[in-house]
Amino acid sequence: QVQLVESGGGLVQAGGSLRLSCAASGSIFSINAMGWYRQAPGKQRELVASITNGGMTNYVDSVKGRFIISRDNAKSTVYLEMNSLKPEDTAVYYCAAGSWKSIVVVRTPNYWGQGTQVTVSS
Repeated sequence: QVQLVESGGGLVQAGGSLRLSCAASGSIFSINAMGWYRQAPGKQRELVASITNGGMTNYVDSVKGRFIISRDNAKSTVYLEMNSLKPEDTAVYYCAAGSWKSIVVVRTPNYWGQGTQVTVSS
């Protein structure tokens, strides 16, 4: 089992920045990718960004150029740096971990965090 603990959400004005963190513990040897999903009210959960153990990243088009996903393997932690935030970025953000296929292809990660609220005011 893998446990994921997120932090860093909050309220920010449009144009501002936030950094989310997700610390993994447990059987982390079993995962080879991590990612961030988000779900806004009334919308489906979507994959925002992902990163493999080797550092390969992927982003949804709406955040390209504004968000950066990174990881610190020594701390088993993944980060999501969010810049130039827009009201439409408002959502609950979930950390996810598992195989690359589960996160990016089939979009059913093996493990989920509890979620952290990000609210961007206009």
